[in-house]
Amino acid sequence: MSHTLRVVAVTSLILVLAACARQVPETVQHTAETPGFLWGLWHGFVFPFAWIGSLFDPKIAVYSVPNNGGWYDFGFFLGITVLGGGTHFSSKGRRRSD
Repeated sequence: MSHTLRVVAVTSLILVLAACARQVPETVQHTAETPGFLWGLWHGFVFPFAWIGSLFDPKIAVYSVPNNGGWYDFGFFLGITVLGGGTHFSSKGRRRSD
């Protein structure tokens, strides 16, 4: 089996298994306290610390469920990439010296 064929097979298997994962919307209760964009931003910013804490305490989560969906996810993404440093820290050492 060639390397390319293996990569395609493994990627296809992962995508098929990921397609099976879902939340049942009827079981998720949305209230006024359901986390939205700002909570997603905060959770993304504190993600590294929450992840380390979650290794030692099962009560600590890095992602809030239930949340209000797309806006929470967008805030979480911005919190990780913008507030958390994102690619900014890795690009400091790669400056060109022309």
